[in-house]
Amino acid sequence: MKVAISQPTYLPWIGYLDLIDQVDLFVILDNVQFVKQTWQQRNRIRTAAGLQWLTVPVKLRFGQMIHEVEIREPDFHVDHLRAVELAYRRAPHFQRYFDGLGIKFSGRESLLLADLNLALLNWIMQELQIKTPLVRASSLGQSGRRTELLGNICAALGATGYISPAGSATYLLAEHELLTQRGVEVAFHHYEHPVYRQLHKPFTSYASVIDLMFNEGDEALNILRGGRKPCYSIDEMRELQAGSALAM
Repeated sequence: MKVAISQPTYLPWIGYLDLIDQVDLFVILDNVQFVKQTWQQRNRIRTAAGLQWLTVPVKLRFGQMIHEVEIREPDFHVDHLRAVELAYRRAPHFQRYFDGLGIKFSGRESLLLADLNLALLNWIMQELQIKTPLVRASSLGQSGRRTELLGNICAALGATGYISPAGSATYLLAEHELLTQRGVEVAFHHYEHPVYRQLHKPFTSYASVIDLMFNEGDEALNILRGGRKPCYSIDEMRELQAGSALAM
């Protein structure tokens, strides 16, 4: 079984959905320390003026885990929905998705950030018809730091393959034996952002996946998958990182 493990992200970018789409099980890593002003609580939409941040206001406590973080202003979504409406009301598929997005915001009972992110992710996956099961790391009872925790999660799930987000390569290349010694083959996600229709030119990458949905509708999943490249092996990622370091 092939798994991927990543922190919950607010209205994630399309590469996050591609990673989910190519594994048998995706683990929401919500039992590690929360880091403020990261993708855990914010993302961007494409507006006429460029990319605009949408940030969820949260209550900050030292050392809190992601699954413990509370939303500070329960009605923050009113401003976020208004920003989305202003940005996308002329998009071809705005009416198809906007009401559903609003229901996920206004109908929630939990004030926990991780619960919101998971609810939004489930809605996005349903709309895109991505059927990969999700499990929260906090429900698995595993502990450890960095790759040790990943290895323990993989062992608990019986995983034989692990696809890592490319951003984790710095530490995972040094610690991958904590996975490979357990019989888990490690690979690194390789994704090249596709170009699609946007309301405004020039095309701007790395907006939230809702940008793709509002603009492309039924074609969104095929376009999303169009950015997928064969995963990097450990050796390939090591060479890639070495080349990047030499270029600096």
